[in-house]
Amino acid sequence: MNNTGSSGCLLDKVGLICTFLVGLQVLRWLWRFVYDNFVAVALGLNAVDLKRQGKWAVITGASDGIGKAYAEHLAKKGLNIVLISRTKSKLDIVAQDLEKKYSVETKTIAVDFTDTRSIYHDIDKQLTGLEIGVLINNVGMSYSHPEYFLENKDNDHLYDDLIACNIYSVTNMCKIVMPGMVERRKGVVVNISSTAAQIPSPMLTVYAATKSYVVKFSEDLATEYARYITSVV
Repeated sequence: MNNTGSSGCLLDKVGLICTFLVGLQVLRWLWRFVYDNFVAVALGLNAVDLKRQGKWAVITGASDGIGKAYAEHLAKKGLNIVLISRTKSKLDIVAQDLEKKYSVETKTIAVDFTDTRSIYHDIDKQLTGLEIGVLINNVGMSYSHPEYFLENKDNDHLYDDLIACNIYSVTNMCKIVMPGMVERRKGVVVNISSTAAQIPSPMLTVYAATKSYVVKFSEDLATEYARYITSVV
């Protein structure tokens, strides 16, 4: 009886420790979010003149959602915009709208980021010669619905596509764009992650893991290149 009681007590303590650690991670994420989006903005601590970083901004996943919002924001600041996404017709509509509303130049590149073989050579070629000051790595994909890791039988390529789109894209776009930033000693890179990277995300295991890669990659890349470019987040 005493052994059983001791085991139960130990498990309770382990559970409390795990709960504390998860709570700490959530609070850490919340603080960073509040600081970056409210405190630092209000105090002017994170003010960066984006237009001085370079003439062009490159945005992946730019045809709608967050990517389109970034395109609008950066065009409003006077940057020319390279829009990269899968559907050319959607890209052209966004590009025409930006040119009309903000009198900026635009360039569209239609590629499928689940393809890791040839698209980056094409992207690199089309970006050659542009003074890129801002890179927004926004493109990403998730599950169509939450499910157990071993029960994904309807789509044999889902996990490969998740890794290609969420990890390869961030890594390779940084490899393409950052050399010019380092050479000019300025530039801003924004890699879009997810709350799933910060909290337990069962049923979205591979997606969450790819977004954890984005967080770790960005943090260490920022340290490596702190002396050479303005910001990596």
